[in-house]
Amino acid sequence: MYWQRKEKEENPDAEIIEKILEIRKNHEDWGCKRIHGYLSKTMKINIKKVHRIIKENSLQVKTYHKKNGKLNTYKGTVGKVADNIINRNFKTDKAHKKITTDTTEFKYYEKDKSGNYQINKAYLNPFLDMFNSEIISYSINKRPNYKAVEEALDKAIEITKDQKEVIYHSDQGRLYQIPRYVNTLKENGITQSMSRKGNCLDNSIMENFFSIIKQEMYNKKVFYSFEELEQAIIEYIYYYNHKRIKEKLNFMSPVEYRLNNEKNKKGAKFNKSPFSIEKGSTNKNHANSYVCR
Repeated sequence: MYWQRKEKEENPDAEIIEKILEIRKNHEDWGCKRIHGYLSKTMKINIKKVHRIIKENSLQVKTYHKKNGKLNTYKGTVGKVADNIINRNFKTDKAHKKITTDTTEFKYYEKDKSGNYQINKAYLNPFLDMFNSEIISYSINKRPNYKAVEEALDKAIEITKDQKEVIYHSDQGRLYQIPRYVNTLKENGITQSMSRKGNCLDNSIMENFFSIIKQEMYNKKVFYSFEELEQAIIEYIYYYNHKRIKEKLNFMSPVEYRLNNEKNKKGAKFNKSPFSIEKGSTNKNHANSYVCR
């Protein structure tokens, strides 16, 4: 229409602004780098231009940072403490080789018999793949007990069976020291690694995920039931795994990056001489099976 053409003539950035607003409808927490990475897939654009347009049109991220209390499960040495094998080396070129875990808490409100709101807590126990920061399994419970960790652990072990010499990392929380957890890892041929006492940087990749989920989901809303909070966490983890792009993953989501890596490896294998084609096993596509309750 005439008025649309006129508007674009008056504002040369109108088309880009429109694209940014469209992105923000589904990704309101995406900043300049992530928006630029997404736009670069379909158009040639400088990151400085994206930054200028966002600033001039007041399109900055409105999410605020808020300190969230970390659940401290350290109770001293109550079982076996493993060596810090990971030693802050979070890089790996294969999926399902290095896994880390931890527990974090969320608060929600519920009315008591007198009609007054009381603060309750929910606990998230995720297992994260260091290859692409994907949450491969998790559990959400009202109590920080071993049953909750075991539920997510069993799912994670099932998923990482496709690899050998797998390492599972954690802090020195009591739930990761008890014989049942230690023996489960041993029985499945998994090497256990633990952060040093009181050193959160040794598991910073997990801490980063906790910061993201609380900033982008939890801090925006007050929850008035366990079920409401649980559903919000489930939906966010699906979004995080399948839709939230990362610069370090070449602006792909964790699942997209893993599948793209698998595709490239298969392509490289079959591009060899036709007289030396290897027999490959058919790996199941579990892109949607990772989100587990």
